[in-house]
Amino acid sequence: MERKDATRKLRELEGQDLRKLADRYKVTVWKEGKLNKGWAGHVIERYLGLPINSAQSPNFGSWELKIVPLKRLRTGEIVVKETMAITMIDPVNISQKEFEESHLLTKLKKIVVCARMFESKEEKSSLLIKVSTFDLDNPAIYQQVKADYNVVRNTIKQNGFDALTGKMGVLVQPRTKGPGHGSTSRAFYARKNFVAHILGLSDKTT
Repeated sequence: MERKDATRKLRELEGQDLRKLADRYKVTVWKEGKLNKGWAGHVIERYLGLPINSAQSPNFGSWELKIVPLKRLRTGEIVVKETMAITMIDPVNISQKEFEESHLLTKLKKIVVCARMFESKEEKSSLLIKVSTFDLDNPAIYQQVKADYNVVRNTIKQNGFDALTGKMGVLVQPRTKGPGHGSTSRAFYARKNFVAHILGLSDKTT
């Protein structure tokens, strides 16, 4: 499915409750008291008729699908709830490849981001608020993401993989990914300000 076709179909879902669709598509949300954290993404993929995918290459050949939660502040303002995982960090691959050849750039060059409202930990409802496309075509944003990548790359080459810290990066940060606090796997994450920019919720990226 081409990105433009998927985007058009997804925008027909804006305002609908993904939780109800989870029941319709028989997507497991809770099992034995444990939350399936990827349930909303699985609903979107089933809706599009696409296979569930977590490979490093873009989900659907030429474009990437991301699901991010929003939350409503007491003031009524809607903001991004958390950072967005982009792709895993392979220290060997990153050491060898310039930004222009990276998985990070490949993922960000052509993405569709679906923003859903997080209502509660029970996940009894979650409206799809907005569907946005992003191409990393703003030169200033491109250069900052490249700089963030190079910070990670240079750190790995000079000090090793274990020297990476979530404090690095203005728009994209390296963070641990995986179950438990002892995880050693790391991934590139878009910081909340970057996610807000991607969704068009904010012009600020610093």
